[in-house]
Amino acid sequence: QVQLVESGGGLVQPGGPLSLSCAASGNIFSIYIRGWYRQAPGKQRELVGLITSDSTINYADSVKARFTISRDNAQNTVFLQMNSLEPEDTAVYYCNCRTRTGRNYWGQGTQVTVSS
Repeated sequence: QVQLVESGGGLVQPGGPLSLSCAASGNIFSIYIRGWYRQAPGKQRELVGLITSDSTINYADSVKARFTISRDNAQNTVFLQMNSLEPEDTAVYYCNCRTRTGRNYWGQGTQVTVSS
């Protein structure tokens, strides 16, 4: 079992920055991919970006060059730094991890609202 706890999120003006973090606990040695997803009202959950155990990072085209994923292995934490936020980035953001046995785990979700 893996537990994921997110923090961060909130209300930010267009063009502003915001940072999210996701701390993992439990059977963390089984994790090989960690990622961020988001779900806007009335839309399907979509991938924002992910980082593999060998530190390969991929981003959705919609956030490339604006969002950055990083990791602090000592703290078992993954971060999502979001810059130049747009109203279209408004969504509930979810932390995710996949284990080597194929199991998916999700955080509780945190609301990000981009509005003036």
